[in-house]
Amino acid sequence: MHELSPFDAAAFLIVMAAALGYLNYRTLRLPSTVGLTIMGTLASLLLVAYDHLVPTSTLSATFGRFLADLDFSKTLMDGMLSFLLFAGAMHVSWAHMRKGALPILVFSTVGVLLSTGLVGAGFYALSLAVGIPVPLTWCLVFGALISPTDPVSVMAVMKRAAMPETLQATVAGESLFNDGIGVVVFTILIALATGTEEFTWSFALGHFAREALGGAVLGLAVGGIGFAAMKSIDEYNIEVMISLAVVMGGYSLAMATHVSGPVAMAIAGLIIGNAGIAHAMSDTTRDHVIKFWALIDEILNAVLFLLIGLEVIALDLEPGYMLVGLATVGIVLASRALAVGAPLLAMKRAIDMGPLAFPTLVWGGLRGGISIALALSLPLADIRSELLAVTYIVVVFAVVIQGGTIARLISAIQSREPRAAQAG
Repeated sequence: MHELSPFDAAAFLIVMAAALGYLNYRTLRLPSTVGLTIMGTLASLLLVAYDHLVPTSTLSATFGRFLADLDFSKTLMDGMLSFLLFAGAMHVSWAHMRKGALPILVFSTVGVLLSTGLVGAGFYALSLAVGIPVPLTWCLVFGALISPTDPVSVMAVMKRAAMPETLQATVAGESLFNDGIGVVVFTILIALATGTEEFTWSFALGHFAREALGGAVLGLAVGGIGFAAMKSIDEYNIEVMISLAVVMGGYSLAMATHVSGPVAMAIAGLIIGNAGIAHAMSDTTRDHVIKFWALIDEILNAVLFLLIGLEVIALDLEPGYMLVGLATVGIVLASRALAVGAPLLAMKRAIDMGPLAFPTLVWGGLRGGISIALALSLPLADIRSELLAVTYIVVVFAVVIQGGTIARLISAIQSREPRAAQAG
């Protein structure tokens, strides 16, 4: 193979996404996120199997080098994520989010911290029970990377699930913000696990405040500037470019100033998608901006979920790790149930979200590319292989099984509780 250029990598992924997307549409008819993940995984497994059957083959090694050159973690966290979060946030109604503001705030902060601790403790106990012990600090790191629900996965599912708008906005809003909070918690814990920092409350709270609050302030600033610029003109080509500048310039500035880019993009997307759409754009501009970001969202979603499937080739497929991964699915779901169930119960007097809330938040709390990207960013060590394999199994289960059945689950609950459809 000649040296891989950025254009080569982009061309390969777009061609594969288009080909497999076409195949899925003509044959499997699965939701695109599910279909591309399954087919990407199967393609990787077939390459590995072929290499085992034909000892002289180096196909999986060659493809593994391609993925290593591509660097999934950097591609997602330093590039794709900014566009995906902004595009997702644009479609979330601020009016409906305000009704669910308390649950969003609680789930994206207290819920993430609760889940991190519960998953960490459960995974630590599991690792001891199966004879593959993992230090508690690294178990908490795993808890942090797997606890945030992935906004890209969640919002892809929300498009297909019929549920009350306030609940839908709450689920989407939680995923937008707990993603940024989860990355901050992960950054703090990885510093402690690797010994680069000693734990002090001042370090943890200071880092958290700088990243999360700094990201919110930056998002308000760049979103506000973009809104003001759009309102002052009426030229759809330039206004589309302004929205693009908000994303690319804002995310680059977030990385340079060490504040949370995901939080900044969520805030900026909400501003442009609500105030911008309503007050700063003509009908023509609104149509072009919405269609432009819908297309960006669809293309990057297809590439992301294809990459999730393909990343199986980078795993250490030891049977022990696979069994631990399957058991961890139960731990993650149980932790999610406790992390959202306890706050829902505590907030019931303030806001009753109806019978759909608990099952939707638990089964619809999907893990996705962000968890894999964080796992791939772990330092190279023996423990990385286990955590990466377990993360991949949890994510694939979430995308394929949970994502593929959440709409039917909601329909089943609504058929038993006719009034649930009007809740919220």
